[in-house]
Amino acid sequence: MFDAFTRHPRSVDETYGEHMAMAWSFAFPMLLGGLACFAHGIFPFLFETTGSRCVKLLYTRIANRGRKAGAEVQVPNWAAFDAVI
Repeated sequence: MFDAFTRHPRSVDETYGEHMAMAWSFAFPMLLGGLACFAHGIFPFLFETTGSRCVKLLYTRIANRGRKAGAEVQVPNWAAFDAVI
């Protein structure tokens, strides 16, 4: 049973606690970004770029996670799917 809690964290070279902290460090910005997008849908003049900035920041973090210094990261062309949020 305990293995179910540690198998995945071990596969990404983290302890259970480290993995929980990393997951939460993504969860809270996504939650706040989602709330900003929800408010923006009702009030278009609020949070005009908050959602897209949140996605870009989190993408950069996840894309660079576990990379060695100097390794190249493929970054998509954000303009292709960035309607200013």
